[in-house]
Amino acid sequence: MNKFISIVKSSVFKRLIIVLLLLILFIFISAISYVSAVSNNIANGVFRLHVIANSDSPEDQNLKYIVRDELIKYMNTLAKDCTSKQEVIEIAQNNISNFENIAKKTIQDNGFNYNVTVEIGNFDFPTKTYGDITLPAGTYDSLKIKIGKSEGQNWWCVMFPPLCFVDVTTGIVPEESKKEMKEAMPEEEYSLISNTNNSEVNFKFKLIEFFENIKLMAKKL
Repeated sequence: MNKFISIVKSSVFKRLIIVLLLLILFIFISAISYVSAVSNNIANGVFRLHVIANSDSPEDQNLKYIVRDELIKYMNTLAKDCTSKQEVIEIAQNNISNFENIAKKTIQDNGFNYNVTVEIGNFDFPTKTYGDITLPAGTYDSLKIKIGKSEGQNWWCVMFPPLCFVDVTTGIVPEESKKEMKEAMPEEEYSLISNTNNSEVNFKFKLIEFFENIKLMAKKL
């Protein structure tokens, strides 16, 4: 009798383990689907600027910021009246040679002789905070500027909606920029990126970054 009870208990325990594993698998698959949807929806409304310095030397890092300022200044004159991401991308594509020339001239004017590579594409980014707005890790359309060997720390911002002029020292994003970003993406996604003091939101962003890192590792295999 005791042996029979032991067998029954063992069978029930095994079934519970199987059910638990299936539940974990279901949660894992659901999480992947959620992460993919959120990351894609946010990325679909955003166009970023990415500047990579020649090296991590103080001189090269300072040069990166000078080049950045000139590029942002130029892009702002071109795209100040744009109301969509696609408009900004088209303007950037039509002016790639101008971006390259501005970067080269700025570099030369500051006493350096580095080559510059300018490209527009879909690139991977980590989680990044702009004032009180946080964008999760993911693949974003971006204007990428590579200076010299492009082995230094990089800098990035959002060209659309325009967050490149955010004063990170005050941690405040202009209301107009928030309004444009809100109009550029679904309400749920905007609520996530603008509510990053919430522990649940922070967990979701960590989850997104975790799966994005897995995707990056898979690409390298």
